[in-house]
Amino acid sequence: MPVLSAGILPWRRRDGGVEVWIAHMGGPFWARKDEGSWSVVKGEYDTEEEALAAARREFAEETGAPAPEVDYVLLGEFRQPSRKVIAVFAAETSAVPDAVVSNTFELEWPPRSGRRQQFPEIDDARWFPLAEARVKILAGQRPALDALERLAAG
Repeated sequence: MPVLSAGILPWRRRDGGVEVWIAHMGGPFWARKDEGSWSVVKGEYDTEEEALAAARREFAEETGAPAPEVDYVLLGEFRQPSRKVIAVFAAETSAVPDAVVSNTFELEWPPRSGRRQQFPEIDDARWFPLAEARVKILAGQRPALDALERLAAG
């Protein structure tokens, strides 16, 4: 059975186009990367939890702010190269945190040093025009941007 993940993709209309709010992944592996290292704010869940509830929970954990109180639209479920399946919910809103205060994970760093360190799950989140977001976001999540573009076009 694939690993299930759910996330929220805030979006807004700006200057005649669409912008999305995506997050840069934290930790030492992603620290010096930009293109292909941003993501929908998301996290794993099990079959006991509804996907939207999980997405809202993960948004709060990873940004330090509750998910916006708006209507959500399921863009679809997208299989990632890792075989994880992400349910992505779109929210047309500008109500996102000004700064993220993410939960953390522990990792031995540097590798084989015996030293454990804490790193934020996400270290930044910003608005990007859709074209720029396609370059920034993980390749496996680009189909979610395509689905959002179709939704925004009506």
